[in-house]
Amino acid sequence: MDKRIVSTFKYVFVSLLIFGVGAAYAQKSITPPKKASPLAMATFIGKDNTYLKVTYGQPYKKSRVIFGELVPFGEIWRTGANEATEFTCTDDIQFNKKILKAGTYTLFTIPGEKEWSVILNSELGQYGAYKYEEIKDKNILIAPVEVDQTEDIYEAFTIEFEETKKGANMLLFWDQTKVIIPITFAKSN
Repeated sequence: MDKRIVSTFKYVFVSLLIFGVGAAYAQKSITPPKKASPLAMATFIGKDNTYLKVTYGQPYKKSRVIFGELVPFGEIWRTGANEATEFTCTDDIQFNKKILKAGTYTLFTIPGEKEWSVILNSELGQYGAYKYEEIKDKNILIAPVEVDQTEDIYEAFTIEFEETKKGANMLLFWDQTKVIIPITFAKSN
């Protein structure tokens, strides 16, 4: 066989080998590790085109006692895991009968046995609720909501929306706890 063909073949083979190894290494280095509490999102579009979105970290029960232990009663909670939960609305709404201007807010809660406080704060980009004391002066809205118990056990913390006559309810589920946050669309009034 001609030496030039062999030389070219070796060059192409080595180049492909290096490229393949490099590509495999690059793939591994840019793939982030899987989070124990993955990112989740809930969205809702009303009849009047008001759009609601909640982005949150979704922790799992993992045989733990959730409310009162893992998430203590009477203390600020990021309402999920990892980064603080963010709530977005494209139009002005009534959030449990209190006016909220269109925008994106950080959503915190203070869980209690029979009632929770829902807090919307204008400071975005929070990790957890670790700096809440420093930003609580930016609270836009604080609303009390009732707590129910479910027969079902929710392994993953879950946020959903359900349509109502004048808007939507934002539902929070975890373990056997269910929190209903009524939202009325301003255009429906």
